[in-house]
Amino acid sequence: MGFGRADKDPRRPVYVISVAAGIVSVHPRTLRIYEDEGLLCPARTPTNIRLYSDEDIRRIQWIRHLTRDRGVNLAGIKILFELEERLGKRILEALYDEGMRRQAAETREAEPETGTAAGNK
Repeated sequence: MGFGRADKDPRRPVYVISVAAGIVSVHPRTLRIYEDEGLLCPARTPTNIRLYSDEDIRRIQWIRHLTRDRGVNLAGIKILFELEERLGKRILEALYDEGMRRQAAETREAEPETGTAAGNK
């Protein structure tokens, strides 16, 4: 009677820092830096252990995408997150979609011609 649904809450903090870091393939220190920069705010247990939710994991993935693939520094990411919160819009998803479209277009341009005209030569 609804037991599975409670476990599917993406806001529920369930991952300790080592597990969260493993999921997103970063060092735990990286997650501490993100927290120090104000990009993450994991839940804490009564004994002060950090716990990350699925929403936190998704946020970390966005941060990694923006730093590695888009060249945005942490200060810029903080501004993007603040703007997104103030405007109530999904700015980061739009940036991600734009990047994926651009990457797909670049891949198509780099592929050799395989049409019938090329085969008739």
